[in-house]
Amino acid sequence: MINREEALDSVMANVENKNLIKHMLATEAVMRSLAIRLGEDEELWGLTGLLHDIDMDLCQADMNIHSKLGADLVRDMGVGEEVANAVLRHNEAHGVSPETNLDKALYCADALTGLITTTALVRPDKKIGSVELKSIKKKYREKGFAAGVNREQIETCRDLGIELDEFIQLGLDAMKGISSDLGL
Repeated sequence: MINREEALDSVMANVENKNLIKHMLATEAVMRSLAIRLGEDEELWGLTGLLHDIDMDLCQADMNIHSKLGADLVRDMGVGEEVANAVLRHNEAHGVSPETNLDKALYCADALTGLITTTALVRPDKKIGSVELKSIKKKYREKGFAAGVNREQIETCRDLGIELDEFIQLGLDAMKGISSDLGL
């Protein structure tokens, strides 16, 4: 299996959009925290989060191709079938539901990072350090806020045995831990 440095090199070689790279780093951080919380393999889960959108530029954001190509890319990197399946299953366009805990974690973490980032960006200081759980929950209830973030997708954290408030706090803490990498 490749290591994190090799995975990050692949991300940098395949993804030009800096905000997308930040999203992938945020998803990695949340996945690592979820792995610790659930007693899973932190490295494997982190790599899954880091690599999950590696094909977005290559497929020009065509959601009918996205994640199929990504699954093939990570499979070719030797990351493993479990990661390839999670990458494929995080995109609803293919009609393949998340099955394993890894699949489910990536599915809900992917959406959560967008909500947390958007909440930070509307703060006066635009810093994640000033974001609290109550701020995110308030914004979460506003349908027009971060309209592209699928709340139902985030709520699938319950399929992992984690309640919504705990999941949001876990994600927030994880992202605060890499705030400088995220520019937040």
